Amino acid sequence: MRVGVGASVLLLLAALVVTVVVSVLAPHGTRQSVDAVTAETGRGAPSTDAPTGSPRAAVLYVHVLGAVARPGLYELAAGTRVVDAVSAAGGFTQDAEQGGVNLARLLSDGEQLVVPKIGDTPAAGAGTAGAAGTNAGTGAGAKINLNTATEAELETLPRVGPAMAARIMQWRADNGRFTTVDDLMNVTGIGDKTFAALKDLVTT
Repeated sequence: MRVGVGASVLLLLAALVVTVVVSVLAPHGTRQSVDAVTAETGRGAPSTDAPTGSPRAAVLYVHVLGAVARPGLYELAAGTRVVDAVSAAGGFTQDAEQGGVNLARLLSDGEQLVVPKIGDTPAAGAGTAGAAGTNAGTGAGAKINLNTATEAELETLPRVGPAMAARIMQWRADNGRFTTVDDLMNVTGIGDKTFAALKDLVTT
């Protein structure tokens, strides 16, 4: 009995020794550094695909007037031709003299492009960069066309301020067009004296 108990104690001690030795000699886990993943691309450094500070494409400002559907100031890309400006302005009207403009011509910045009506005689130099105060479809010093003039052009006339120019434009919008200069008398605020000052400076 005593011999058996002693042998059991020796076996238990031997097992403990083996366990300690194995624990000491066993390899421990290694540590490795991993790069952080960025939120921008999900991999490595942020993406630089999108260009920054790229120059804006050159643009032209062209004032389109005359026999087009929507006269006005248009911002167009550099290299634009007359045909593109006419298209931007809604195309020709039914009374447009389409042969009166060179559709293939390149436009320049600050140009005033005037599309004449059938029967109009284009003024020399019409359709080029115009100085302030020139009117639709005419050269410097010529009569202002009541059917194509802008408010700014109407305001160059004597006795016509912003309010009067706006009323003239509204009458034209309500009635389609001025058929004669005498139609000015139908615009609210234009009496005999104002009409007398305007009649020789405008046309239809």
